[in-house]
Order: sequence, then C-alpha cells, then structure tokens
Amino acid sequence: MGKLHTERTLDLHGMTVQRAHQALTSFLRGAHAQKLRCVEVITGRGSGESSGTIRREFPHWLNQPEIRHLILGAAHPHAQNPGSVRLLLRRAR
Repeated sequence: MGKLHTERTLDLHGMTVQRAHQALTSFLRGAHAQKLRCVEVITGRGSGESSGTIRREFPHWLNQPEIRHLILGAAHPHAQNPGSVRLLLRRAR
C-alpha cells in the first residue's frame, strides 16, 4: 500500500462512536462503488475520558460482515502516526 496514493480520506475526529461507525460504513461502500483502491481513515489518537474509543473500535468495525468483504488489507502509513489507517479495497466486480 505504500506505493498506492490515497484516493480519498475520511476524518472521524470529533464524531460520536455511533456517527463514526455510520460514516465509515457509508464512506467504504461509496469508495468501493466508485472503484477506488486506496483510502485513508483518520481515527485520531483520542484524549480525555473516552481516550481513543473510535480508534479502539475501528478494527472491530472493519471485521463486521457489512464492511469486511470490501477490504483487502489495512496498514498504518507511519509508525509515528497511529491515528491514521490506510485501507486497500477489493476490486469491484
């Protein structure tokens, strides 16, 4: 994924957990329908009492049946930036 450029980015900062999950699902379905291959999702690192709830839930969301079939792989673009994840989407058939 390092050689593929990010075609679209979704920033989940400031969203509630429920809103972030809905936004991610909609974003990935739309990106897949538009035949995009590499997208980036910014979860942030979290702060305060909820300390990274979206970031913590993100891997679980990617494994849900309505999303899992769209994704080929995931990677953090930089070890120093754990608040961002690049996703390689499966080719639309």
